Amino acid sequence: MTTDTQDTRHPPVSAIRLHKRLEAVWGTPPGWARLSAVNHNVVGRRFILTAFVFFGIGGVLAMLIRAQLATPRSAFLGPEIYNQIFTMHGTVMMFLFAIPMFEGFAIYLLPKLLGARDMAFPRLGAYGYWCYLFGGSILLIALAFGLAPDGGWFMYTPLTSKTYSPGINADIWLIGVTFVEVSAISAAIEIIATVLKTRAPGMSIDKMPLLAWYLLVTAFMMLFGFPPLILGSVLLELERAFSLPFFDPTRGGDSLLWQHLFWLFGHPEVYIIFLPAAGMVSTILPTLARREILGYGWIVVSVVALAFLSFGLWVHHMFTVGIPHLALAFFSSASTAVAVPTAVQIFAWIGTLAAGRPQLKLPMLYLLGFFSVFVIGGLTGVMLAIVPFNWQAHDTHFVVAHLHYVLVGGFVFPMLAAAYYWLPHFTGRVPRHSLGTAAFWLIMIGFNLTFLVMHWTGLLGMPRRITGYGPETGWEWPNLLSSIGSFTMAIGFALFAIDVLMHWRHGKRCDRNRWGASTLEWATATPPPSYNFASLPQIASRAPLADRPDLGNRLAAGDGYLGFVRHQWLETLGVEAVTGRVEQIVRLPNRTFIPLVTAVITGLFFVAVLFKLYVLALIALVAVVAAALMWTPDSGERQDRGALPIGNGESAVLHSEAASPPSLWAIWLALAADATAFASLGFGLLFLWVVAPNWPPPEWLQWSPLGAALTAAGLAIALLAANVAAMRRVVARAPWREALLAIAASGHIVALTGIGAIVLVTPAPTRHAYAAVVLVMLLYAGLHAAIGLVFAGFGIWRSRAGFVSPVRRIDLRLGAIWTSYTAALGAAALLLVFGLPLVMGTVQ
Repeated sequence: MTTDTQDTRHPPVSAIRLHKRLEAVWGTPPGWARLSAVNHNVVGRRFILTAFVFFGIGGVLAMLIRAQLATPRSAFLGPEIYNQIFTMHGTVMMFLFAIPMFEGFAIYLLPKLLGARDMAFPRLGAYGYWCYLFGGSILLIALAFGLAPDGGWFMYTPLTSKTYSPGINADIWLIGVTFVEVSAISAAIEIIATVLKTRAPGMSIDKMPLLAWYLLVTAFMMLFGFPPLILGSVLLELERAFSLPFFDPTRGGDSLLWQHLFWLFGHPEVYIIFLPAAGMVSTILPTLARREILGYGWIVVSVVALAFLSFGLWVHHMFTVGIPHLALAFFSSASTAVAVPTAVQIFAWIGTLAAGRPQLKLPMLYLLGFFSVFVIGGLTGVMLAIVPFNWQAHDTHFVVAHLHYVLVGGFVFPMLAAAYYWLPHFTGRVPRHSLGTAAFWLIMIGFNLTFLVMHWTGLLGMPRRITGYGPETGWEWPNLLSSIGSFTMAIGFALFAIDVLMHWRHGKRCDRNRWGASTLEWATATPPPSYNFASLPQIASRAPLADRPDLGNRLAAGDGYLGFVRHQWLETLGVEAVTGRVEQIVRLPNRTFIPLVTAVITGLFFVAVLFKLYVLALIALVAVVAAALMWTPDSGERQDRGALPIGNGESAVLHSEAASPPSLWAIWLALAADATAFASLGFGLLFLWVVAPNWPPPEWLQWSPLGAALTAAGLAIALLAANVAAMRRVVARAPWREALLAIAASGHIVALTGIGAIVLVTPAPTRHAYAAVVLVMLLYAGLHAAIGLVFAGFGIWRSRAGFVSPVRRIDLRLGAIWTSYTAALGAAALLLVFGLPLVMGTVQ
């Protein structure tokens, strides 16, 4: 950032005229054009409303389950339909409600909390939403046609293998959930880049609102937690479609590999669901307690510690599968230790309430419900972390009750509080009459009647996932009470939905900052305009509105950064990740149908895989790449612009000329997720090698000197050429950079040839899991080399189109990073497939 004392190109205008100019650029027109929306206000609302619809569907499925279990030997549902319903209930609530609801709140709130105008990658958010909608729709359509998955929301093998689930039901889960997970990974990258790079000037990381910290940590957890499940889903689909025996113990596989991959995702997911809700508690509670939250630093440390610990607990879901006693002791200890960082947050909240002057407003009522329910869930979690008790309660209704106390208490109650707290922000209205209090008591009483009693049912020995039970078991009255409680709770949620609708349609208008909060989102108008802030603030503390109550009016008048419209550009500021010092002007893309088109083509790919139309799937995959390249022509600049004025006598360069633009962070984050998936594949190979039966395999991969040499040489050539091409001195000479990019492309082709030569000598992958994993590992490396080829070609096109110069070389830098990663991944793959047999002493 530099000082510009001649900032006269954007003379001041009235607040109304500035609003009209900004809205003309940032707004989304009505009608069919709404499908082209990429603005975070629109996308966030879509996520939230869609997730709430899925929540309603999941609730109806839960009512069907409770109706079936209310009486002994009930004939209400047949076993096949019941299995589909309980599988879909868990799938909908975990994958289609909880995670997307948090994503929606994050996309809607984050830019406002951070003093920005939009997320770092608006089109990525829009693409993620359409993937979520289409993936969820696949699952619901299957349910409507009686083809829904029926193997449980965790899809344990061998039950879900082709032998025991020959229909399409399991494939629908694998395809639909993987499609939805594309949305989750997209959201994680977008949230991290937004928090780290598009904050308001002066907002250093120690001045970030706590909710931003919670969302940042949660996004990192998603980035590393989802790839193992995505990999597991791909492997199981390959087993079902092509008989590759990853989970078949008769051919060197092991069904426990699925459990490891699933719970490597599944246990962090519990905290992925809880932490955003806890962030909302840390935001709402100080406002209603009328006191700054206690222990800001301790809370941040506890959240980070909780994230790390959550990845070391997955085996406590597997205490009964026969793991060694030392492992039982380690994971049991880790499972109890996780209570410590959680307790730090709870005591900070209690201390804030005790030191403040709490107001018993409606959001506070739901927060008190959260405290009571979640603490009970945490205590039963500590009980289940103790191995002897876990052995007794495993797979009983006690575990079901614990799960719901943690997830409903730790997520749903805070989300209901958040809904009432931020509804005035969403709608610009406050309710004339509220049903919220009645809804709270119905939900609270109904929930505890349902699941507190369910602990008792579990201790009486009732297993989960059963269709019915006999009257001699003694489970009739507890189940009847649970069913009555569940319908009471459903009435409460229905009242909540009616209350929100009445609030939205008939509430009275309200001014900004309804609650007297100190966070930046209340400095916008309510409801917020498309651009959030007419000008961007300078931040000096964690409570900007407490320091300057009139900040919203001053920003609306243009008394801040970027209080003007330049060349019809959509602009926000990018900052240094730690200090919050202004680095760049981030120029954002405008509305476009391309994310929708890309998502439709992605959906075509998944549907083609589902119906085994693999030629169509390959065509769709190529079309997805082509559609992704369509995102690029209107991004970047064709000329060097240098430092541009940003207001307040200061100037900054565009992100295309900056040293650390958001796209640079995005590729590193994407590669981190990719590396996690590859590491999970390597873990799978080692696990099968050490644990699975029927090893050693009947045939090992033979050494292929030509294939190995071509792969290594091609990757080395591509690595050297791509990195030299991205150097500033080389970029200055167009023929040189394009020649080097062509050499890099040739290197990727050579590497692909080498990988193909190795694949040709790979043993038959259907005979043994070893050959199947080796094949997938080689194909994984080949896919990255193919993408590297696309990057090289893309760099040549961008160079010839005028988007590249010594200061505008981000496209070449991205290609160099991808190529470097591909070289490292290819080397790791070669070492694993050729070196591991030598290390393990199986090949002389």
